[in-house]
Amino acid sequence: MSSATSQIQAGPVGPAAAVALRAVQKVYGRRGSQVRALDGIDIDFRTGTFTAVMGPSGSGKSTLLQCAAGLDRPSAGTVTLAGTDLANLSETGLTKLRRTRIGFIFQAFNLVSALNVRDNILLPSRLARSRPDRTWVAEVVRRVGLDGRLRRRPAQLSGGEQQRVAIARALSVRPEVIFCDEPTGALDTNTAAQVLTLLRQAVDDDGQTVVMVTHDPVAASYADRVVFLADGRIVDDLSAPGIDAIADRLVRLAGRRAQSGVSQW
Repeated sequence: MSSATSQIQAGPVGPAAAVALRAVQKVYGRRGSQVRALDGIDIDFRTGTFTAVMGPSGSGKSTLLQCAAGLDRPSAGTVTLAGTDLANLSETGLTKLRRTRIGFIFQAFNLVSALNVRDNILLPSRLARSRPDRTWVAEVVRRVGLDGRLRRRPAQLSGGEQQRVAIARALSVRPEVIFCDEPTGALDTNTAAQVLTLLRQAVDDDGQTVVMVTHDPVAASYADRVVFLADGRIVDDLSAPGIDAIADRLVRLAGRRAQSGVSQW
């Protein structure tokens, strides 16, 4: 699907959109040395779906995630999360929204080394000064297989266990959407599959919305939809593609960049 087609089909923000971006641009630098990281992005991330975002290095994947999650403000355009226009929020309002309505999972886990597993999971609630749902947190802990490790600290856990803590932390506040930035990048193949299965189950069993940036076709194959970026634009949008279709699209994108004289991925 072409970029233009994606923009036409995005349409008005509907009730089924957990996150909606309209004409989003992100420009870094000043005149004469500007870099356009996002160039007019129109896209909906529908409630209860799993979307993977892929593309070459420098295509705008991480910038898209940061703008959609309220970690960075776009230079132009609008970002709406669960009906809230992020442009209308102050920095304090954005911080509150990120703590209560968004979950984050990163490649580096981003756990607090001084806290044990239990306290890391409950950290978003404590920062938001809200009372956690103990029954739900216990269910999340059981689901990710951390029952016997709640008193351990991150240094006492494997990489896969640390990422399970990050997933439990993200789910603990029942967020509208979970944003993942290369969540399996630091994991071995088997552990990565376990983490991706947990994310898939969160979508299928709980109606969670997941948006994941990844470079791995295998990881992307767990998603309902794969969106491809190049030079800050959406260049393809595939529904339920297999690993081969994803890899083929990446190869074609690489060929296009090579022909244009851009060699870095």
